[in-house]
Amino acid sequence: MVSPKRTAAPAPVRSSSPIPVRPAGAAAAASDTVLGRIALQHPRPSVPGGDFRPSAFVGEAVPFRVTAFREGHDAIGVHLRLLAPDGTETLHRLTAAGDGFDTWSVLVSPLDTGVWRFRFEAFADDFATWQHAADIKIAAGIDVALMRESGALVFERAAAEKGRPAAERRVLENAAARLRDTGLDDPGALEIVRSTELAALFGDRPLRSLITLGDEQELLVERERAGVGAWYEFFPRSEGAERADDGSIRSGTFRSATARLAGVAAMGFEVLYLPPIHPIGRTHRKGPNNTLTAGENDPGSPWAIGAAEGGHDTVHPDLGTLEDFRAFVAAASDAGLEVALDLALQASPDHPWVREHPEWFTTLPDGSIAYAENPPKKYQDIYPINFDNDPAGIRAEVLRVVRHWIAQGVRIFRVDNPHTKPLQFWEWLIATIAEETPGVVFLAEAFTRPAPMQALAMAGFQQSYSYFTWRNTKEELEEFLGWVSRDTADFMRPNLFVNTPDILTEYLQYGGRPAYRIRAAIAATAGASYGVYAGYELVENVARPGAEENIDNEKFEYKVRDWAGAEERGESLAPYIARLNEIRRAHPALRQLRNISFHWSDDDAILVYSKHLPAALSPTGASDTIIVVVNVDPHSARETTVHLDTRVWDVAPGDEYEVEDLLTGASWTWNDHNYVRLDAFAEPVHILHVKERR
Repeated sequence: MVSPKRTAAPAPVRSSSPIPVRPAGAAAAASDTVLGRIALQHPRPSVPGGDFRPSAFVGEAVPFRVTAFREGHDAIGVHLRLLAPDGTETLHRLTAAGDGFDTWSVLVSPLDTGVWRFRFEAFADDFATWQHAADIKIAAGIDVALMRESGALVFERAAAEKGRPAAERRVLENAAARLRDTGLDDPGALEIVRSTELAALFGDRPLRSLITLGDEQELLVERERAGVGAWYEFFPRSEGAERADDGSIRSGTFRSATARLAGVAAMGFEVLYLPPIHPIGRTHRKGPNNTLTAGENDPGSPWAIGAAEGGHDTVHPDLGTLEDFRAFVAAASDAGLEVALDLALQASPDHPWVREHPEWFTTLPDGSIAYAENPPKKYQDIYPINFDNDPAGIRAEVLRVVRHWIAQGVRIFRVDNPHTKPLQFWEWLIATIAEETPGVVFLAEAFTRPAPMQALAMAGFQQSYSYFTWRNTKEELEEFLGWVSRDTADFMRPNLFVNTPDILTEYLQYGGRPAYRIRAAIAATAGASYGVYAGYELVENVARPGAEENIDNEKFEYKVRDWAGAEERGESLAPYIARLNEIRRAHPALRQLRNISFHWSDDDAILVYSKHLPAALSPTGASDTIIVVVNVDPHSARETTVHLDTRVWDVAPGDEYEVEDLLTGASWTWNDHNYVRLDAFAEPVHILHVKERR
């Protein structure tokens, strides 16, 4: 079972002769100490508490970090020893951050799914220690003979190491002989000390002593879709729905919804998320705009699951048959879309579970069953599940349901309100499914407090909804995006949904088309996964009075939309969204989570960030850098100067480089201080590609 455990990157060193568990020359462990001879602390990736594995996805540039130091001034080095699931071992040398906090790091991109094992190894770097001292002392005429003899001994030790190639041994032996040559003057000795050839030789294979081994750690690497994707949500019943002469609407079906797949795929989306597709209860069915009384033809909320026709393992008869659903999934796959299905563990009063398993619900003192509430909201059409009366029974039933939909071709589940169910239930379910069907992805719709949101991710959820929906100002976005890309990225992957059927923020309500363009651009470039709900491209921004949701909410009624007409009239944002997704596909830096860097502007409404992927980790073999400059005020034009730390993409401060705006095609010569003007009503966003210098 795959269960919870309780700058360019340096090239990896392929280990032909792996270091044994206790290598020769390693510091003997003291039985009465926790610390090794060289301190190794705070290894990452990690999960707080140490009870669960950190995670990553295939192709992700994963920063491995550790704090390492020793007493005095002698140089140390740090290696990462990485063991792939197939047993292949690689050795990676870490680089000191020079941040004053003794942080060492290296970027590595795992390419296979499964459990990887890794450990950090610190060591005294005897060549670097000698080189530093010799460079100072020989130049100053201090202890010259001693420094030269010490260097000769270092080179002889290195030449005698098992596994050194013959060519390297000859170079080292020659260097030792030259240092002992009495005819060599001090400048000649300094040439040896400062030799780039020798430095490169020891960089690839350092001369190590006092080797200290960190504890073995694990990293779960999952398929790319677990961390990367552009999601689109639509209600199948609305796609192909038709309005009759009397004003009533006939439901769309899986067959009619298939016609919409081409439009979704043309916008460049990769995941199509469907709300629940099951029979809907009639008892206390909600009417339009969440009213308590439904008309004869009102379809009700898809989240009020269960009726005489069946429950969670059944397709709503208005949508078609199970065979129709399988055909829809296949058609989506042919269009390049993977179907995600809603998993909502709740029931309408008409669900077969209510009759057959009343113990799965909470009975009140008056004999009635408790319905769902999120004060002041009430969901009289929904009964929440009680997971404690018969835990074995409800576990077995949910597992059966999930297996059923996996058998129909579903490999992604968007889970409704998982924070209202026991955490240990999710840990068990996701681990069980992972063992049976590796690659199944679970997205947590958990708009909740940080602790339960993060705990769900630790327990196994591959992705999570997040607070992005309500983070709109420059300050809020810098804080939030920094947090999810740095503090929690080892175990929680945010999906930056810009809206949902029941979340229409004030920013979107009052910001008009500029707000919709701004939010889509940030979501598509700042996170590795993002999503929109159907109608976003039509700028559906009229709210139900007193609520943060669309009026005439699709949760409670059919929505007939004129997709083609909106595009013909130039009213649709579909071409803009398609361009954003095209940019995401073309630039691997944007399909990463942990690589965001924030920069400065002189305007508190101009957000500036970059995403950089070094050539060594890029699937294209070339480095990729994107700079995003956004006017987050949808009501104004802004002029300011942006200040960039160009060292992030290996350009020295003050040097010039070329950028191309991937939205407009304009090009400029930039440096680290640049004037920008962003008009919310024209072009509120720059997405700039830094061109490689020749």
